[in-house]
Amino acid sequence: MNWYRRLEQRLESGHDSGVIRGTLSGGRMFMIWLAANLVVTTLLTGTLFVPGVDFTTAVIVIIVGTLIGTIVLTLIGNIGTRTGLATMAITRGAFGAKGSFLPVAANVIILMGWSWVQAMLAGISVNYVVAQTTGFSNPILFSVLCQALVVGLAILGHEGIEKAEPWFALLILLVMAYVFVIAFTGHSPGEYAGIESLPELEFTPVLALDIVISTAVSWTVLSGDLNRLAGTQKAGIVGSGLGYLTSTVLAMLLGLTAFSFILLDGGDPAEFDPTALAAEFGWALAIVIFLSVMATNTMVVYGMVNSVVGAQSRTKLKFLPTALILGAISIIGSTWLALLDQYTDFLTMIGAFFVPVFAILIVDYYIIKRGAYSPDILKDSGGLYSYTRGVNWVAVGVWVLGALASYVLTYAYPSPIGATIPSFAISFVLYLVLSWGSRAKFAGTRHAHLADGIRGS
Repeated sequence: MNWYRRLEQRLESGHDSGVIRGTLSGGRMFMIWLAANLVVTTLLTGTLFVPGVDFTTAVIVIIVGTLIGTIVLTLIGNIGTRTGLATMAITRGAFGAKGSFLPVAANVIILMGWSWVQAMLAGISVNYVVAQTTGFSNPILFSVLCQALVVGLAILGHEGIEKAEPWFALLILLVMAYVFVIAFTGHSPGEYAGIESLPELEFTPVLALDIVISTAVSWTVLSGDLNRLAGTQKAGIVGSGLGYLTSTVLAMLLGLTAFSFILLDGGDPAEFDPTALAAEFGWALAIVIFLSVMATNTMVVYGMVNSVVGAQSRTKLKFLPTALILGAISIIGSTWLALLDQYTDFLTMIGAFFVPVFAILIVDYYIIKRGAYSPDILKDSGGLYSYTRGVNWVAVGVWVLGALASYVLTYAYPSPIGATIPSFAISFVLYLVLSWGSRAKFAGTRHAHLADGIRGS
């Protein structure tokens, strides 16, 4: 077991499980975020819009929704850069050391679901191409193999991500360019713009916008984890903002264009079905899907591990054994192919859980705590963030109300402007009003990277 001990020591010395002082440039951050969201789920989300809305409207919705989501993502990510904390460790400042267990638990469940969905989509895509070529078919086997490779990359920690992601991004972009060339040489831009909406499908531009923003929310759970690797706030904000914006728009437009290409050819493809696209574009698109899962699921597993490891400092869990256990669960879960039928409900659950959380974190850090968290945030008891026995019941209450609002506006009384924006606004205003009185308590805290506080203690 010498290899295990050596790897464990290297990971712990690299501080994957605690506060990280970032060193990466804006260009490196751009490449990491670019690779992260050039992902099969984002690509297939682009297949949900046409012909529910017309092609031009779908393009506008993708761009506008991504811009809105990027603002939230970079604001949360910047807290990671300024403090050195992972996203779920940041929740300790607003929810308290024990109260943060609630969003941490929700985050692990949701990231686990993401890892399963993406591994399955990669496995199905690779299986389709292999079956067409050799006659051998076993989608569960390929899903497991894809996720096993992901877990291996994630176990290398943030150093593995830093080294692998830029190369994944480059390869994915090259293959995406190939698919775009095929699509736009086969049909002119005017033909795509001529695809009209079908009102009987009852799919509106507002619903499409809600889906696009929810995609950004699903990525914001990892923004602190990744942006704490940035050397400066500018590098983190510009790199992640441009990287996420570019990758999401490109991936969704690729899905939208590929799906529309099949429609223009007279086909009748199923939404969110990678085999329909693989059948049209073959190995090229299968390579994109496979590489995107390698890039994205590596970060998903890494984020799950950081959430669990950073949840409590008193009984500190080690990165490597936690990664192995969660990785094993993610590999086993990748065999549950029936989950793919519930993808849109899965996105709704993400929005309901985390839109209120991020509204609370933005208010708490930038307004109530005046842009600074002290080293007390690392304590499991006592200090500035102890609240009531480790729980800030105001944050918990606002989170519950925000989640209920999201659910009601989605299912009970569908909102004409979607559920994501109203849920965010409700949570933002409620937490601001209810917490304003505590603002003076944190007036003396000055901003400093938490790595400095640890060294000075």
